Amino acid sequence: MAISAPPPSATAAADRPSYTPRGERFLSLFTLPPRPHSRASYPADAPAPPPPYITVCAPMVRYSKLAFRHVVRQFGVDVAYTPMILADVFKNSPFARDTEFTTAPDDTPVVLQLAASNAEDFAAAAVMAAPYVDAVDLNCGCPQKWAFKERIGSYLMEHPEKVADMVAMARRRVPELVIAVKIRVHDDAATRTVEMARRLEKMGAGVLAVHGRTRHQKSSEPLNVDAIRLVKENVRVPVIANGNVFTRADADALALATGADGIMAARGLLANPALFAGYDSTPIAAAKAYFDYAVKCGTHAYVIHHHLMYCLEAHLSVWQRKRFNVCTSVAAMADYFRTWDAWNENEQEWNGLTN
Repeated sequence: MAISAPPPSATAAADRPSYTPRGERFLSLFTLPPRPHSRASYPADAPAPPPPYITVCAPMVRYSKLAFRHVVRQFGVDVAYTPMILADVFKNSPFARDTEFTTAPDDTPVVLQLAASNAEDFAAAAVMAAPYVDAVDLNCGCPQKWAFKERIGSYLMEHPEKVADMVAMARRRVPELVIAVKIRVHDDAATRTVEMARRLEKMGAGVLAVHGRTRHQKSSEPLNVDAIRLVKENVRVPVIANGNVFTRADADALALATGADGIMAARGLLANPALFAGYDSTPIAAAKAYFDYAVKCGTHAYVIHHHLMYCLEAHLSVWQRKRFNVCTSVAAMADYFRTWDAWNENEQEWNGLTN
């Protein structure tokens, strides 16, 4: 099926909706030159200059919480997503809202990602979240079997009319809020993905993030960069490309191949929160900053430990990794960092400690 020229967009400059000041600032990242990488948080001594695209921390269950968002922003991330939160739980449970979504004045731009199976839940949760976020995102990409059974996540890729209804209802309920959608490419034809993207744009979606693999593909399989590029070429709203970003070079290559306005990383940022700034591995300063801020935020020790296991892996010998594996309390991890400082001050002393 040939792809015709894109229809007039609801987000064209002449008739784009009026958003909150936060929403306007968020969208301006993608549209106003120069790119916003004059952020004071961009490391002055970074190995690479700021990239010409928007850098995005992906939604990651358990991991892309406040403390992690705080740290990746210090190392070149422009926009950060929260973990996926179930819209019906967010809507109905004050306890869930308090525990699953925490933010701070400097936690911006932040996109709250919601998973929903119906328009009412998504719209109601969006209304509740609107005062505290820059945008709300609908998850249409989660490939897990439990999500598919619950008719959320990638299930929605086969039901574009349902997704369009969700976006439209949220726009009606809270028209001043930017509604984003994160999708995957389809199994059979890129044209289906393009038509879905156009439909969502017409319903009022302000940003689209596109993962370049289908829900059936393994993470080791190559991305369909052509499909992402086709989406970018056929909509007027900002497009964020997602998939296989583990280094700054990966991000640069994906931006070049797709023409996307933004590049999103997930597992790559877990292993190296400073990848967008060009660091080959996690700066120890980033690991320590995460630990300190996570403790202040009351992050569970289990989550802190997992984060540090990911980002310190490149720095640890087998013996050191085994030792850190048993540092499962906040106090034990703090002691480990003190030992690390001793190593930096006197490598010979450290060798004595590890023998």
